[in-house]
Amino acid sequence: MLVLIQKGGPIMWPLLLVSLTALTVAIERMLFILKEKRRRRPDIVGEILGAAEKGDIPLAIRTGEGCGDFVARTLVYGLTHHDGSVSDALLRQANRELKRFSQSLPTLDTIITLAPLLGLLGTVTGMIRAFGLLGQQELEAPAVITGGIAEALIATAFGLGIAIVALLPFNYLNARLEEARHDIEDAATHLELILMKSGAGR
Repeated sequence: MLVLIQKGGPIMWPLLLVSLTALTVAIERMLFILKEKRRRRPDIVGEILGAAEKGDIPLAIRTGEGCGDFVARTLVYGLTHHDGSVSDALLRQANRELKRFSQSLPTLDTIITLAPLLGLLGTVTGMIRAFGLLGQQELEAPAVITGGIAEALIATAFGLGIAIVALLPFNYLNARLEEARHDIEDAATHLELILMKSGAGR
């Protein structure tokens, strides 16, 4: 790795930092998704909605209290905060939960855009350096320029590699964010319809 960094020029150090940042973010987010999957309790969500449908709001709240499921937390928050409308409370809590899922996604998005640009910058500066060296050498030494260009292209390859690898967890995490949004909206809409029928929602 150190040999590759040395061959790629000074720009390889920022690229290395970017790659480590992407790796750290990806691992942390994957662990978060796994933890949230283990906490999912669709049965509890169903029981909350069932109790609300029967008009037993206190039972619905007790059923979901302390549950680690983010959908259950959203429903309980909506049922326990009647200072405003239930819809507003559900939306407020849904935004909090989705913010947890979208955390660090802008960082990955920036890395996917930044890494190839850094690589290209490394290639351009490397070629400038190679042409500068050529001016100091005999014209019979083509290895000077070809070797310099080959080394400069390492930065572009490295930058593209970082972007390609980072794109995979980025797309996966975006898909999990949309899945969480759908689950929350589905349960929240169901609860609002139940409360609307019973006249409990405002």
